[in-house]
Amino acid sequence: MTQTQQVPAASRLFESTRLGGLELPSRLVMAPLTRNRAGADGVPGELMATHYAQRASAGLIIAEGTTPNAVGQTYPHIPGIHSPAQIAGWRRVTEAVRAAGGRMFLQLQHGGRVGHPDTSGHVPLAPSAVRFPEPLHTPGGLRDAVTPRAMTDEDIRSTIADFATAAVHAVEAGFEGVEVHSANGHLLHQFLSQNTNRRTDAWGGSVEGRIRFTVEVVRAVAEAIGPERVGVRISPGLNVNGIEEGDTADIYPALLQALAELEPVYLHQVYADPDRLAFTEIRKAWPGTLIANPALSREEVAADGGRLRGEALLAAGADLVALGRGFIANPDFVERLRTGAPLGELRPEFLMHVHGAEGYTDYPTLEEADGRPVRGAARAAAGRRGGRRPAAA
Repeated sequence: MTQTQQVPAASRLFESTRLGGLELPSRLVMAPLTRNRAGADGVPGELMATHYAQRASAGLIIAEGTTPNAVGQTYPHIPGIHSPAQIAGWRRVTEAVRAAGGRMFLQLQHGGRVGHPDTSGHVPLAPSAVRFPEPLHTPGGLRDAVTPRAMTDEDIRSTIADFATAAVHAVEAGFEGVEVHSANGHLLHQFLSQNTNRRTDAWGGSVEGRIRFTVEVVRAVAEAIGPERVGVRISPGLNVNGIEEGDTADIYPALLQALAELEPVYLHQVYADPDRLAFTEIRKAWPGTLIANPALSREEVAADGGRLRGEALLAAGADLVALGRGFIANPDFVERLRTGAPLGELRPEFLMHVHGAEGYTDYPTLEEADGRPVRGAARAAAGRRGGRRPAAA
């Protein structure tokens, strides 16, 4: 564990607040975190129910990227929300979290060109036939990416419909809402970016053409479940998964203006920094709730889990702060930050592309680490915890 911090003074991080129709006990959000712990068929199991229930004290949990259709799968053991078994699996998760006092949104993520036939059984679809530049994890190990098939107009419209259907499934599974993932180099972000969207039709070319897919997905999802249940995640200027937007300063003002007309319940900015122009401009432009997800160094995570950066973002105008890695190693992360308790040490070798309980549900709460009796929700979560099995590559 890290050295014990001084007990912090009162902080806005721990204020209760509202998000649409939801009462949140704090402004601390558990960010969506891909962990590869679903079954090979994309069905969330008891291990995932335990993991999320252990972290139910977050003001809001945004569950990991989940595919709205089979072709959108990125890596092995990524959950889906397009089959009855997957819906039932997620329902077990939301029931466990609700029993522990928590609230959940589900992130809807289509990988686009970030996918492989060995994983999904399908040639990936993308705005244009531009291959992903790096090898991809598959059930058989790392494989070179394949050239995706450029989406037809029919492909685009059916994918929009799949997002709307997935949102309905998420509500049926017990989620309070969904987050549409238009960030981190996945399908919607690929439509926004010049190097991955080389189309000359109505879905590409101009700024208006390239924002159209994200806008129409959000519109369809909002019409399906209500805008008060819909959030949107963006990552302006983030060069990840081979993305090079090319005109960040032009694309995002237009995108935010179009999205604001649809009135989603929040906008979630990745790598938000109160000292960078992107955050300040987005705060000025966005009329609704803004969730800020800062980029943290390993030293910041170890020192205070991102608390100081979170407070700075709230002071700069964010409404909620999403943190990720602190929640991984600390099931009771909110309470540890509130009291200045020491933080658990993250084991990075178990973050992704492994599938067992180790490094997932075996991080102890403070009470467990001290050998004291486990009370309340922590006891319920501990009771669901199964035996460990070796992590797989």
